[in-house]
Amino acid sequence: MKALIFLCVVTGAALVYLMSEATSNTALFARNYPLLLGLGGGLALGLMALIVYQLLLLRRKLRERVFGSKLTLRLMAVFTLMALIPGGLVYAISFQFLQRSIESWFDVKVDESLKGGINLARSALENSLKDLSQKADAMAHSLATSQAVEATTLNRLREQHSVEEATLMTPRGRVIAQSGIEPVALLPDLPNANVLRQVRAQQKVTSIEAIPDRGLYLRVIVPVNVLTIADDIRILQVLQHVPQAIAQDAEIVEAGYKDYQELQFARVGLKRIFGLTLTLALLLTLFSSIALAFVLSERLSAPLSALAEATRAIAKGDYSKLNPVKSRDEFGVLTQSFNTMTRQIADASEAMERNQQQLENAKTYLESILSNLSSGVLTFDERMYVKTMNAAGNEILAVPPGAFHGLKLSDWPRHVQAVAPFAEIALRHFASSGTGQWEEQMEYRRADGPRTLLLRGTRLGTRGEPGYVVVFDDITHLLQAQRDAAWGEVARRLAHEIKNPLTPIQLSAERLQQKLHDKLPTTEADILRRATGTIVSHVSAMKGMVDDFTQYAHASRMNARPIALNDLVREVLVLYEAMGVAIEARLAEGLPQIHADPGMLRQVLHNLFQNAIDALAGIESPRILVATSLGSAGVLLTVRDNGSGIAEGVMGRIFEPYVTTKPKGTGLGLAIVKKIVDEHHGRILVENVKPHGATVSIVLPSRAAA
Repeated sequence: MKALIFLCVVTGAALVYLMSEATSNTALFARNYPLLLGLGGGLALGLMALIVYQLLLLRRKLRERVFGSKLTLRLMAVFTLMALIPGGLVYAISFQFLQRSIESWFDVKVDESLKGGINLARSALENSLKDLSQKADAMAHSLATSQAVEATTLNRLREQHSVEEATLMTPRGRVIAQSGIEPVALLPDLPNANVLRQVRAQQKVTSIEAIPDRGLYLRVIVPVNVLTIADDIRILQVLQHVPQAIAQDAEIVEAGYKDYQELQFARVGLKRIFGLTLTLALLLTLFSSIALAFVLSERLSAPLSALAEATRAIAKGDYSKLNPVKSRDEFGVLTQSFNTMTRQIADASEAMERNQQQLENAKTYLESILSNLSSGVLTFDERMYVKTMNAAGNEILAVPPGAFHGLKLSDWPRHVQAVAPFAEIALRHFASSGTGQWEEQMEYRRADGPRTLLLRGTRLGTRGEPGYVVVFDDITHLLQAQRDAAWGEVARRLAHEIKNPLTPIQLSAERLQQKLHDKLPTTEADILRRATGTIVSHVSAMKGMVDDFTQYAHASRMNARPIALNDLVREVLVLYEAMGVAIEARLAEGLPQIHADPGMLRQVLHNLFQNAIDALAGIESPRILVATSLGSAGVLLTVRDNGSGIAEGVMGRIFEPYVTTKPKGTGLGLAIVKKIVDEHHGRILVENVKPHGATVSIVLPSRAAA
């Protein structure tokens, strides 16, 4: 494209030059001007088509928002205006000057001056011709009176009248005698037949002629012996050379007048031709300037486009694109500075990536530690907004992941009401403890039962980012294990201390009854019988309590095997059909087997059914619902009654030994049930139902889940 534009510009300049030369040269103009004009018009059309093509390309770039296209358009417009305004002004002035100059060529004074010069030259020549004619008449008269015509006579007459050349001829043009200043030529310049005919008719012939190779001459031809008969007529020709200066001046004036007449005749055509030439030159110059403007604009915007492309590459993270420095001007300095900046950014980016990778590794390591911690970890910024919370924290607080992300600690209760005590304790300690550490134990209520949490918190140091951290643990199982161990120890001590004297007491009472009931009077014997019966019954009751203590205190020897829970439930329910309580069984079909000890599970079912029956004492329309189903964690067993329910004060300690609401009993039933369920790796949940009653739910893992 650039080579084509430069070729068109050079060709246009050459055509303009040739057209100007042809305009000033008539011969060259006549031969080549139409061809040059056609070539110039064709070149102008070609340049116009090239400009239209460039404009279409620029339009497409503008639509595609190619960087630098707007700058190219502006530069092209500026260059075009710079070429159009001066060019148009010069064209207008040149056109007016040309029109007025051509008109000035045909001024009346010039025309009259040329005519006067011609008339002056003609008058001078005519006067010379008239004088020569008089001399020719005198010579003809002398020759007519002469008896003999000889060359000497003609030579004498020529010298007498100062004539350059004289020739005497017959009527047919045959030379009789000839005389001249210079040696007479072998073939003198003789008149033609028409002139001889006029002279024979007694007519004088005068003329001003240009004789080849001799110059401009005055010619006078007169008849001799006019009064004689026709056969004696002679013809005298007199030639006189016009002076060289006068001849040249006359020729110049004549040629100038002839050229002036030709110009005057072609005045309108000249105006059109010169105007067309000037217009074509302007178009070629203007189109060439516009075409070059595109090239220069793209050349000027090319470094900026390269910088823009490099900038986009940098924005995408590619710092390898460096633009070559092609000049030493401001663009070169800018490109060099940009390359330096790119290398610096690349170095900084590599360092930042290394630091980022180190931070990511440290963050990943920290997150791995936090995610594998069994303790919940919460971090807050200086304004108490949550920054991080690990998975253990979500699990302990029973909230979904990200539930508190970006929330302020004081706003937690508005989203999850259960965490209100947790948030209140943390806010209170952070407000009062300053930079010191604090620790507190709390009861946290969850949907699956209350939990005991141990909270520890502190304010982060000032060397890093300020903030707060809270670490909390679910110590419910730890406390329960401690209590179980304590109760187990108590149970073992009680069983050991109580069981030893019970047998002697029972044996002593039975022996007293056996030895004395026949020897005492009836009244005293009856008193003895009642007393010993009371002792024996209470000893039996205490033995049962000691057995319960022993069972609770000692680890069970579980004999687990695959069993069907529904079959075991039906087997136990048969024993309670005659208890006067409506028991509804909703046992799901197709339950998987569980891996459990049948004897221990029977004890669990007996305890649950007996507790439900005891809770229905004094209740109208007592009902018990026993249901089994398959859940996501295993097989679910549910026992529900419509009794009085469990007091709220006891609910939190329902699985502890000796905690009961019944007037009779040791409170070891649910404690033993929970111990058996824990040994089977299951879970147990006790809750009240509305409007009244309680539900005990046990989840035992199935063999498939195990």
